This record gives sequence, structure tokens and C-alpha cells, in this order.
Amino acid sequence: MSIEHLQRTSDRGAATRGALLAAAREVFSVSGFAQAAVTDIVAKAGASVGSLYHHFSGKADLYLTLFEEFQNRQQERTREAVHLARDQGEADPMRLFIAGARAYLDGCLAEPDLARLFLSGDGPPGFDRALRDRLRTWARRNAALFHTGDGEVDEALVVVLTGAMSGAVAELSLSEDETASRRLADDVLAIISRMESPRERRS
Repeated sequence: MSIEHLQRTSDRGAATRGALLAAAREVFSVSGFAQAAVTDIVAKAGASVGSLYHHFSGKADLYLTLFEEFQNRQQERTREAVHLARDQGEADPMRLFIAGARAYLDGCLAEPDLARLFLSGDGPPGFDRALRDRLRTWARRNAALFHTGDGEVDEALVVVLTGAMSGAVAELSLSEDETASRRLADDVLAIISRMESPRERRS
């Protein structure tokens, strides 16, 4: 088998996988996870049921893959925003966190169908916990911007920031009014910017 043939096969496989994910995104967004049918997904993708099970283990795998890819894009948006702020001379930890948080919320507004889907409560069993864990991990990573004397993450700050961001993400994702959502995001970030770590007050 030639290298060219292997490349064409690989390209076709990648195209089919992408088409299945795009179709799943549309079907899930319209019907929700529970009511979405595999047959509807493959029909919209122009694929076969066999090809779906070649690339994914089933409907839940499609949903979780969409979630992971969305979160990876969110992580990259956050990382780029924080790096850009640093490159522009920003050194204040809270301002850096706000830059990343704004990028995260902007990502929710840029992909409202996915943000709304993942906050709808209609996902595979146990998904609500996975969603909370992922956002908490995001908050812990960004709370590390607030260096403590002993090098540990301030758990109280993580809890507060996670709660604030969870609430903001939920409100933005479920709102149909983008202008109101952006205003709410600005207000939430303004409140977060005035937060102070308990450790900073004690030091």
C-alpha cells in the first residue's frame, strides 16, 4: 500500500470524523442529548452507523468529545489572553486572571450552541460532575497566578472564583440576548476584580 493511499485513507477518516462531530453538535443543540438519535446524526453527516462506531464508541462519546474539544479551545483562548496581557506589561495577578476569565466568557458567547448544550443539564450520566470538575481545574490553574508564600494554591480563592465563573457561564449560556450577556460579563468581572485573597489580607 502506497504512502499516498494511506494519506488519502487518513484524510477520509478525518473528514468523516469531523462531519460526525459537526452533525452531532447540530443534533444535540436542537434535540438535546437524551432525544438525539444516532440515525439522525449519521444521516446529517452523510455517513453510516458503522463509520460512527469506527470513530466513536457511541452517542455519549460524541458528546464528551465535543465537550473536550470545546474546553481545549477555551483553555487556549485563556492562555493566549493571559500571555498577551503579560506581553503588554501587565503583572498584576488579578488583572491577568480577569484577562483569562474574559476570554473564557467570550468563548461561551462565540459558541453559544455548545455553551448552552453543556449547561442544559441534558448530558450523559455523570456529566454534570465532569463539567464542575473541569471548571474547578480551570479555576485552580488560573488561581495559581496568585502566588502564595508557601507556593500553594489558595483554596478559598479557588472556591469563590469557581463559583463566580460557574454562575456567569450559566447565565451567559442560557441568555438569548448577547448585548445583555456581554454587559453581565463585564459586571461580573468588575466584581471579581475587587476580590482579595484572605491570605493577602492576613499577610
